[in-house]
Amino acid sequence: MKFMLIVHHDEEAFNKIEKEKQQQMLAESIELTHKLDTAGQYLSASPLQPAATAVIVRVREGNPLVTDGPFIETREQIAGYFLINAQDLNEAISIATRVPGARIGTVEVRPLIEVAGLPQVEKC
Repeated sequence: MKFMLIVHHDEEAFNKIEKEKQQQMLAESIELTHKLDTAGQYLSASPLQPAATAVIVRVREGNPLVTDGPFIETREQIAGYFLINAQDLNEAISIATRVPGARIGTVEVRPLIEVAGLPQVEKC
């Protein structure tokens, strides 16, 4: 099964962490992706640019509405993701506990819906 591990954290709090610690967390995330790849579980992963760089797109009555965003009533923002293969939810949760971002925020674990007819993406 495929799972998306969505990493959430408070960007303000993260920016207050020493740069060396931030780099260490990134290095740990990269190391985790290599371990998952070796185990045949890695599909994709990436940190995201800050929430201030995001735009919100809505289409209403056929008209696109684009606004700066996100304007969400929460202290945590989506910081990045891991797309993995796992045997079941328990294994996906076990992997989520190894994501460095879980120590300063949360990791949401969500199974993907397999949709027939989508283009296949080959690993780089």
